[in-house]
Amino acid sequence: MATQARQHSGRCVRANGIDIYYVEAGQGEPLLLLDNAMVSTNPIWASVPFAYASSLGTLAEHFRVIVPDTRGSGKSVHPGGPITSALLADDVAALIDALDLDRPLVCGFSDGGETATLAGIRHPGSVRAIVNHAGYDLFNPDPHAPAIAMTRQMLGGSAHATQADPELAASRSPEMRSMFELMKSDHDSAQGTGHWKTVVAQTFDRITQPHGYTLDDLHTITAPTLILTGDRDPFCPVEEGAAICGALRAGQLAVLPDTAHQITPAAVQTMIDFLGRS
Repeated sequence: MATQARQHSGRCVRANGIDIYYVEAGQGEPLLLLDNAMVSTNPIWASVPFAYASSLGTLAEHFRVIVPDTRGSGKSVHPGGPITSALLADDVAALIDALDLDRPLVCGFSDGGETATLAGIRHPGSVRAIVNHAGYDLFNPDPHAPAIAMTRQMLGGSAHATQADPELAASRSPEMRSMFELMKSDHDSAQGTGHWKTVVAQTFDRITQPHGYTLDDLHTITAPTLILTGDRDPFCPVEEGAAICGALRAGQLAVLPDTAHQITPAAVQTMIDFLGRS
């Protein structure tokens, strides 16, 4: 079991027009961890393998880890309007400035991986290294790509859904019910009863269509970038990861065996090894 690292109490900082809530742990070189938007820094997510809360202690043994709540999720309040991938990337750049960080390391999982990569595209030179862990499906410009269809099915009830159906999504399987119970506990306690449905809807709108950036835009990224995926990830297949990697100036590809769409101890160690070389 990983040694428990010192964790600061959560706090807010004003960045890009909102108060971004974040937690911090460990010491050393700063590392921003970007979760997918349906989870947050709430410790209840430490029990699941798709939130960085499950590996914060391990990473904090090596870095000064900073984990923000995504705009509109957890305790980061969104004032209204669409939450686009580009807006989230700009939030990251603004958070870096607000915390006076000098080219930090950035790692993102799933939706957070898209955000980390877009931060490198939109704000070249703002980060020293990037890890995109299973967050590159929206670089596919096809709105009917299999990964996007699966997301519509998962959150909207069918591959052709045009809006989220949170109640239906929560009832689809024991695993989904368990996830949405955590979402209710997390987001509703932070922002009021029923806010979990708002989080699902905002996330659906963002991740069920291409974000508008393609392989050609990846050449803008100047930082070393690791594309990390599992050989059984249905959303981010190895073939697409290889194409993403090939489009980067300083890309590396790591494929984890017998691994689906999740943050495993092997994934965390791969991140640590890459960041130590960067």
